[in-house]
Formats: sequence, structure tokens, C-alpha cells
Amino acid sequence: MANELNALLGKGSDFQGKLTFEGSVRIDGRFTGEILTDGHLIIGEGAQVQAEIHVGTVQIYGNVTGNVTANDGVELHAPASLRGNIASPALHIDKGVFFDGACQMTTPKDDRAGAPARPAPAPRPIPMGAAPMAAAMSQSQPVPTITSSPVRQSGVFTTDPSRSSGELPHKF
Repeated sequence: MANELNALLGKGSDFQGKLTFEGSVRIDGRFTGEILTDGHLIIGEGAQVQAEIHVGTVQIYGNVTGNVTANDGVELHAPASLRGNIASPALHIDKGVFFDGACQMTTPKDDRAGAPARPAPAPRPIPMGAAPMAAAMSQSQPVPTITSSPVRQSGVFTTDPSRSSGELPHKF
């Protein structure tokens, strides 16, 4: 992120339209429209932005209504308020931030090699009680077979190979 600002829409300013820029821009006033850049956008505390935002990175301290798409990352710092969806490979939300929307984690632009960002497939749920078996199956080692000899302990049911009826010997 660059430390130098290329432009500032200060407090009291009111701008409507399409904003495109290189480098870093800070908005402290009102903006309505669309923001497009691969650079760094800062929406200052007290700013009112109603826009579709497509940026490299964005730091939000003010109020934003609209969807945010970032190639590198989104930071929401208190007392920020965001009403809209986020698509970004990295997201930071401070305690005290208001966020009403959905978030989709995307692949960083540099890793995509021109391919559109797609979310990773959701993991398949593992049925109840199948977790140990699934864990064993995911390992490359074979699952050992269990062999046991009859063991008789007080109050414990054990298999008895001499019985063919399937009864378990027991002792109370």
C-alpha cells in the first residue's frame, strides 16, 4: 500500500459519477457512483459512499452502501459501516464495525493467471459417527485388521468363538 495520496475528496465535498485512478485516493466527503482502480482506496471516518467499488485494496472507516470487490484485500476499521457484499482474498474486520452483507473469499489476482475467481468447493459433510473412518481412509496407510481372543472380565461382554448362536457371555 502506498503512503502517498494522489487525490483527496475532503470533508464537505460531494461527488457523483465514475472515479478511476492509479495509486491512492482518500474520500472524506460524499461520493455516489462507481469506483474502479487497481490502487488503494481509503474511505475516511465520516465519509458517506454509495457505490459499486472495484479496487486493489480498500480501508473503510466511514459509511459505505454498495458491493466491494478487491483484488488484494478489504479492511473494515471501527466505526465503519458497510451495507453490501464483499469479494476479496483477504478480509479484516475490527471489533465495533457494522457489516450487513455476504462475503466471498476469492483467489488473489496474481494467482489467477487470467482465470475468473471462483470460490473453493464446500467440503462434503461427514455422516455422524463416520469421522474416525473418514480420517483413517484419508491416510495413505492401510487400516489394520483387528483380531481378538476371547477375554472374560466381570461385567464386560466379549465374543466367544465356541458359541455359534451369536450370544454374548455375560456375568452380573
